[in-house]
Amino acid sequence: MTSKVINQPLFKLTKISLAMLCVTSVNGYAAQQAEKEIEKSLEEVVVVAQKRAQSIQDVPVTITAYDGDFLESIGIGELDALSDITPGLVIQEQSPNNPGFVIRGITSDSGSSQSSSRVSVYYNGVDVSRSRGSYFELFDVEGIEVVKGPQATLFGTAASVGAISVATRKPEQDFSAQIKASVGNFSAKNLSGFVTGGSNLVQGRFAFTSRTRDGFIENIAGNDDSQSAGGFVQEDMHALDHVSYRPSLRITPNNDVTIDLVYTYEKNDDSGTSFKNGLYAPTGGDTSPYSFVELSGSPLAKDVFGKEDLGVERTVNDLNLTVNWDVNDNLTVTSITAQRSFDSLEVFDGDGTQAWFLEFAEAAEGDQFSQELRAVYTAGDFTTIFGASYFDEDGSQAVPFSTEESVFLNCLGLLGSDLPCINTDGSVNVLTPYLTEGAATLLPYSLEFTNYGENTAYSAFADVSYRATNALELTAGLRYVKEEKRSGYQSDAPNSILTGAALFTVDTGGEIFYAEADYDDWLPRFNALYEINPTTNVYATISKGRRSEVLEVSSMSTAQGDAAISVSEVPAEVIWNYETGVKGKALQNRVDYSVAMFYQEYSNFQVTLQDEEGVAYSADAGSATNLGFEAEIRALLSDEFEVFANTAFLDAEIDDDSNNGQLAGNTFRLQPEWTFSTGLFYGTEISNSLSLTSSLIYSYRTEVFFEPENAPISGLDISQEAFGLMSARVGIASNSNWSVNLYANNLLDEEYLVDAGNTGGGFGNPTFVAGAPRMFGVEFTMNFGTAGL
Repeated sequence: MTSKVINQPLFKLTKISLAMLCVTSVNGYAAQQAEKEIEKSLEEVVVVAQKRAQSIQDVPVTITAYDGDFLESIGIGELDALSDITPGLVIQEQSPNNPGFVIRGITSDSGSSQSSSRVSVYYNGVDVSRSRGSYFELFDVEGIEVVKGPQATLFGTAASVGAISVATRKPEQDFSAQIKASVGNFSAKNLSGFVTGGSNLVQGRFAFTSRTRDGFIENIAGNDDSQSAGGFVQEDMHALDHVSYRPSLRITPNNDVTIDLVYTYEKNDDSGTSFKNGLYAPTGGDTSPYSFVELSGSPLAKDVFGKEDLGVERTVNDLNLTVNWDVNDNLTVTSITAQRSFDSLEVFDGDGTQAWFLEFAEAAEGDQFSQELRAVYTAGDFTTIFGASYFDEDGSQAVPFSTEESVFLNCLGLLGSDLPCINTDGSVNVLTPYLTEGAATLLPYSLEFTNYGENTAYSAFADVSYRATNALELTAGLRYVKEEKRSGYQSDAPNSILTGAALFTVDTGGEIFYAEADYDDWLPRFNALYEINPTTNVYATISKGRRSEVLEVSSMSTAQGDAAISVSEVPAEVIWNYETGVKGKALQNRVDYSVAMFYQEYSNFQVTLQDEEGVAYSADAGSATNLGFEAEIRALLSDEFEVFANTAFLDAEIDDDSNNGQLAGNTFRLQPEWTFSTGLFYGTEISNSLSLTSSLIYSYRTEVFFEPENAPISGLDISQEAFGLMSARVGIASNSNWSVNLYANNLLDEEYLVDAGNTGGGFGNPTFVAGAPRMFGVEFTMNFGTAGL
């Protein structure tokens, strides 16, 4: 079992001295305990990052790994919670429709169908990295591996900076079942469980989870004390309603063949994200991101967006067929066939105020099909992995928009009026009656633009490891990838009554503009692993990563005022990673540790910016470098105490070179310079039939910028200062297969931001998204059959 967690310091020390203090304290205490009899030892961590089962210590790559039991023991059921326990990883979740994955300071979160991912999210061996389809619930999980640095050779081009690989539990022959229920503040109710069993030939498993919770940011829109009194009453923000289930089937016709068929269904119906304006306060309120909001949305939301209330409706279907065939003692062949589709609609108030100003929705759809066939062959001192894969994706991202014309123009300061967008009493200035001399009281306006992306990728790869001596293993791998891309764009943008032109974007007259291009590349890796002694290995690696070219299609106006296609190609972002590290064990396997240092060089670093009209586009920011290190340590201090400590440091920026334009010298967005975590686990028997379990985890990260410009918007800081979060669990478990746990996340009720700037920032009205406050509750678990053993 792995126990790694990211926590924050409890004392005001520098980050380096704190990390050194934790490591030396753990080593010192463990050494004192070495003379005492400790019956337990840390379990060996086995990973499959190199497409075969290996001890984590024998893999020449920086990996953090967790098994499902550990994740359940600390209450992790969401992807973003991994950030709290994994060095070098940040997962930002505005909503299930908009997650951001950050490995070593590099962010992957674009929702455009025309761009590619940087971080490969793997689900049961299949790349599901498209942003709007990559979020999923963590329930009935076998294990998670976070692999850092370019992993394109074995994971594919989406893993240009790393990969997150999640494997779910498979069916078992013996009967086993579990039911887990919890209740908490904000009316939180969670119910999950599984049942499994079967015969020698066929085994089945069914797992499910259901989570609901009220919003933790009050939304007064529609209430009597709001500007929309008597109108549509919006839900409080960040409410959850998640349902997911996973039936799976395992067929074992003989000892050599295993066939796994897994279907996953996920449905999200959340109240949406509390984008709060930093310039204008809600009626009777203030601009603090942590106080109530007045997000009224568009009064025409039902007609324009197809959904009246703010929030996200999202459905994901995933089908996976994996066949493993042990041909003989030396050769294993694996086939993975998968189909995944997602359909999401998110309605959000982009200006974060009570004004009918920047009301948006995003309707994203995607279909992915993949097929991989690979073989692992071992003979003597050689282990060879070779295979081929096919990936096809067809997606679209439609963005409808609704506003009132005079409000839109006045809030952007384009009318030359002395009247503010919103008055101090919270009322909104609607100037249409004056501008039309009473001909109209309101001028509703709506438009919609859509990007399309079709991508087909063919890959062939080979990876060879050679045991040169008893102590030295060398690895060389290479992937060739060929991509066929087709990008499209359509805009339905009628002219404004007040301006005589579209408010933004250029209308394509019902036509979809298309462009096509083919790209290819070679992606190598070179690794060396040296065994200093049976408990200590050192390694070095050189690897190349690549984020695919962006073939971006939009519309523009000709000199005659007609619509024309606009095509821009952003070159492929290429990264070279140079890394070395050490992994080891000590004190009779009661301590394990790893330390890694890396240097990364980027060319054609891709960023997402917003033009003067607030429309996002991709750009080449030039060259960039990233220098850093990561360290992890885990120790059994006694049979009852286990501790861990992790830290990561990053010095990453777009190179301060005049050729890199306005972003030169800027820090990567969502990249903390330091992250740190520490945790304590304590368990003991309190009677013949009862035992006590507990954990305390603290995570810390330094300042981050939320936008690549690293600059204020309209005078407001778009960053988050350093902060730390603490979580705790304490429970009683019975030998008769039940347990009760009390839990609290963000125990100290720390206020912090998840995001800032956002869509409103592109229009000079930055919005701010608050992180979750203290969440607490009680959880009851009952096991049946072998699950309780």
